[in-house]
Order: sequence, then C-alpha cells, then structure tokens
Amino acid sequence: MKMSASHPFRSASARAEYLALYEQRASRWPVASETRLVDTPSGQTYVRISGHPTNPPLVLLHGVRGNSLMWIPNIAALSAHYRTYALDTINDTGLSVRRRPITKREHLLTWLDEVLAALIPEGSINLVGMSFGGWLASRYALRFPDQLQKVVLLAPAATVLPVSLAFILHALPTLLPGITFRKRFYYWLLHDIMQSGAAGRAWVDEVVADWALAERCFARLPAIPATVLSDQALQDLKVPTLYLVGENEKVYPARKALERLNRVAPQMKTRLIPQAGHDLWIAQADLVSQTMLDFFADGETPSSAANPLPSRA
Repeated sequence: MKMSASHPFRSASARAEYLALYEQRASRWPVASETRLVDTPSGQTYVRISGHPTNPPLVLLHGVRGNSLMWIPNIAALSAHYRTYALDTINDTGLSVRRRPITKREHLLTWLDEVLAALIPEGSINLVGMSFGGWLASRYALRFPDQLQKVVLLAPAATVLPVSLAFILHALPTLLPGITFRKRFYYWLLHDIMQSGAAGRAWVDEVVADWALAERCFARLPAIPATVLSDQALQDLKVPTLYLVGENEKVYPARKALERLNRVAPQMKTRLIPQAGHDLWIAQADLVSQTMLDFFADGETPSSAANPLPSRA
C-alpha cells in the first residue's frame, strides 16, 4: 500500500487542522497522562496512559469514528485504581497510523494483539470496549482468552443483536453531505445526554462538529462492520465478562439483548443502566465507572496486582 507523506490525512494542511483540534480536546483530560506511539508491524498506535505504573493494566477501546479522548468522563475514576491505556484504534479518527491495510476483522485483532504485547508483555489485562470497541473486545476475548483477566462490553455494536431498522433509517442520511443529518442522528442516538441540559446539548453539538471536521481531514477510512455473535460464540466466552447497556439504547432493544444473553450465555454478567442509551458512558458516567470498578475488583482490591501470566514472547 503506497502512502502519502500526510497519511492517513488528505493533506498536510488537513493533518495540521486535525492535530490542533485533537490537542485542544486533549487539554481536558482530567488526570496526569503520558502519550506513546507504539510501533508494530500493523503501524503506529497512539496511546494515552494514566494511573500509577504499579497498578494493574486496563486497556480502553473507543467507539467508531472516535478516538481515545472519549474516555474523559471516566478516566479519573478508572486511573485511580488502574494503569489505563486508552488506544486510538488504528483504522479510525485518532492519531494512530496504519502501515498495512486494515480491512478485515482479523487485521484488527492482529493489530490489537501486537499493541497489547508491546504495552503489557507480562500479566493479564482488563479490557473495556465501547460500541465498536466493545465488539472488538468480544472478538479479542474469543481469539486470545489467555491474555485477558476480565472484559467489559459497553453497549457493544451488534455483538448481541442486529442493529435495529430505526437505527439504520436514522443513520443512512448521514451519508449525505452537510451537518444537518449528522445532528439529527446524534440528537436521536444520544437522547439522554441531550435531555440533561445545556451542557449536554453543547457536548453533542461538539461531537457532531468533530465528526464533520474528521471527515474533512482524513482520507477514506476503512470500514469493518461489527457482527452478531452466534449462540456458540457467546457460550465460548470464557473470560469473565460484564455487559452494560442503557435502558434507552437505540442501536438495538436493550431488554431483548439482556434476554438473549441471560438465555444463551448465563456465565456473563449483565446490567441495565437507567436514564441512558448509547451515551451511557457519559450520561451515567459515575455509575458506569463504579460498576466497572466493582466488577474488576470482585474478589480483590482494585489496585492489587493481577494474576501473572507467562511472558508473551
């Protein structure tokens, strides 16, 4: 794959424009952090790291057409107990740069395993994924269960149920140019945070504006669709897993998703988050963060060392 000097951006000026926005948004990260570019055969992965170095590792995967900064509402709580690694997914609108094509699920899983091996070569990992990141986390847990201690799936895209017809009908117009349809889509998708007041509405408007700028700045980004796991795959999830979904989820019916998991994968823990939908990580930030911490700490103190695994050499 021949790459331009500005890859993955459209031009040098587009790169500069996006980096300026990213830096502005990153200034809101509420705790001390360091950043690292992790070099692997798949490319360079941008990682923001917080928390004490001796705390057990917790890796965070964001949703589609986003980046690691989506964890701003949760990072203070999580990094108080864990060494957090918030990744910019390599095929999305962050600062990671792919070196080879990332067009299939297997490519993403290979990339993620490369990064985790470089960041955390020994010991087991707690993994959290939101939306598309949740789907990716579930697939990683199926492929590499020995590398993980526990997994949290926050409203994972597909994974449990196909996306609803309502979601498809609301999302399709966003393919048209202009910001109007994007606003309508996000106002609908993130209804609970929209209803929280002026600050919530301003946050959604900012997300829409950032999406529009990213589309203007980035060259074509590869799309890898999230898929629904079969009954057998859900039953094969042996890593302790927590599934969280907002009661007002729009991607698929929340209660039907819980019913399916409780029926076919009773080994998974589930929880319905009130007064939240696909915005659960911010609309109910404190509750979601504490629920995750409680799950990770089940049987241990959150800051205690994870059970060691052999080196991944």
